Amino acid sequence: MSQLQTVLVVDDDETIVELMRDYLENDGFCVRAAYDTQQALSLLRDEQVHCILLDVMMPGQNGFELCRQIRTGSDVPILFLSARDDDVDKIRGLGLGGDDYIVKTASPAEVVARVKAVLRRFGLHSPRQTVLNYGRLELDLSARIVRVEGQDVSLTPKEYDLLRLFAEHPRQVFPYERLLDLFWGGVGDKHTIRVHIARIREKIERDPNNPLYIVNVWGVGYRFEGRPA
Repeated sequence: MSQLQTVLVVDDDETIVELMRDYLENDGFCVRAAYDTQQALSLLRDEQVHCILLDVMMPGQNGFELCRQIRTGSDVPILFLSARDDDVDKIRGLGLGGDDYIVKTASPAEVVARVKAVLRRFGLHSPRQTVLNYGRLELDLSARIVRVEGQDVSLTPKEYDLLRLFAEHPRQVFPYERLLDLFWGGVGDKHTIRVHIARIREKIERDPNNPLYIVNVWGVGYRFEGRPA
């Protein structure tokens, strides 16, 4: 890796924390550990973290609630690491803004590989500007605020992340499969994406049936057609 990146491992099981520390540090990562959500929040306030490995079931506040709290102000990649292999939990975790969901039966080497994969994908979201201005549509990346004709628009975390990806890469085609991989961990289908795109269009387009920003690439996926102001 070109720079030392910090992974925060949040788990009340010290054995798992130390195991992941060994594998991650062996691969060149800096590792910080938290054994409950309060320790995690304290570390996130005080240090730069590039990725979070987050247990779901912990005493007190669980991993889902911590993810929800983090997503109110941060885009840091979050990978859930859970003993529960349940589709409902996976969908909930990804829906809350998680970037991946890993069952603890996975080998530590696989977990490290998926951390690397998420960090590569996260490079798509690294802002080169603080504000993206496309005329009547504006994204304030540092504040996670979207404005249409000067008025704040309320988007869910997933809707915001999708819109931001498109807005940071105008004219780039994103196939359905790529979007599913980036935002739903490969879980779902084209209908899942279409529903989210339709909701975004309802909020940012003058005429959602004839969109000017996120347009269909028929049979493939979508691309962003906005032009910088």
